Amino acid sequence: MRLLLIQVPQGKGDKVLELAGQYDGMNLATFEAQGKDGPVDLAIVHVSNDKVELLLDELQQLPELHVTLIPRGVIALKPPASAAPQQVVDVNPRSPLEIFLSGLQSIGSWKGYLGYAAATSVVVWVGLFTNTTYLLTASMLIAPFAGPAMNAAVASARGDWVLLYRSLLRYFAALALTIIIAALLSLALDQEIATSLMISISQLSSVSVLLPLVAGAAGALNLVQSDRNSLVVGAAIGMLVSVSLAPPAALVGMAATLSEWALVKSGLFVLFQTLVGINLAGAIVFRLYGLTPKGVRYERGEAWISVTSLLVTVIILAGLTTWQLWTQPELQRSSRAQRAAAEVQQVVNQTGFAKLVEANVRFTRADIQGQNTLLIIVYVQREANASLSAEAIRQDLTQRIQSTLLAQGFDVTPLVDVIVLETP
Repeated sequence: MRLLLIQVPQGKGDKVLELAGQYDGMNLATFEAQGKDGPVDLAIVHVSNDKVELLLDELQQLPELHVTLIPRGVIALKPPASAAPQQVVDVNPRSPLEIFLSGLQSIGSWKGYLGYAAATSVVVWVGLFTNTTYLLTASMLIAPFAGPAMNAAVASARGDWVLLYRSLLRYFAALALTIIIAALLSLALDQEIATSLMISISQLSSVSVLLPLVAGAAGALNLVQSDRNSLVVGAAIGMLVSVSLAPPAALVGMAATLSEWALVKSGLFVLFQTLVGINLAGAIVFRLYGLTPKGVRYERGEAWISVTSLLVTVIILAGLTTWQLWTQPELQRSSRAQRAAAEVQQVVNQTGFAKLVEANVRFTRADIQGQNTLLIIVYVQREANASLSAEAIRQDLTQRIQSTLLAQGFDVTPLVDVIVLETP
């Protein structure tokens, strides 16, 4: 339920109440007041979230219309008192106008925005440099990337070129600042090698596209839900968006100073994939909730811009996903390592002379020339009836694992170390 204060010329207050009543307005009242230019009628109207824009559309016919929309949920009660539980149940989404105006209000000043981006870059750099995971979480809480990313989705749904341009400008400005600060810190501290956390972040999964799609949809749902109907706080949604942006942005700056171009490529891929994924999913959700190029008190949107924006987003996202799936294993290291671990387990189980205890499979640093190094450390236990020696088991399993991975087309250089553990 939203509270609207509506100012109209004297004598038009009854018309406001009549129109509000047509849209199930509650606790309606009007009284005479003194405006800047003389006497006016001031109406107090409580109306359901999803009917705010419809009511404003009807009110447009009145001259000298001034509206104050309170962007907070209110509880409007009326007799009988026993009906209060039913009267306060308002789970309708926000009106498209409120969603759009709230997005514009969230933009804020450049100084504060870039200040948060700079703070984010320092925190995430320290986390990557010292292999401290919880600092990455802290950086996601203060990262300001969610705002422009979601505003770009609003602009795509509305077909607003000006808002889209400004949102993208803020998005890339913050990312550029994060990359530059991370690079400068690495140079100042004379960083010489990539940390294990940097390498871990650079290893993508073949299903990484799902994260920005979910983040975009969740962010849009959070913005369209009424205050008391949102089960997830906005900070959590912002963190979900930033998890795909803050660490990769810092990774790009740090890896560039080390000439680790494979890591740079991985980080840039994530940044672009995240933007288009959030934009596509968010814009679709906004359109489903009524954000269209034309609306009440909104004439800047163009249908062709909305269609073009969504089409370009789909093309870019499809191109990035195709490139990722085609480029093996550089942009699929995480999922490829999981598949390789499954192959190792199957090879050991088929031998009959050893049991698998544990298999650690991971890609090593990405800068080794001419090969994609896959490090495989396998711990096995000899079967009770096995006659082979520990050395024979090690050599046999090493050969089997390497030949299996090469035959499966993994396009890696498997370096295998088999450790045979003896029972007491």
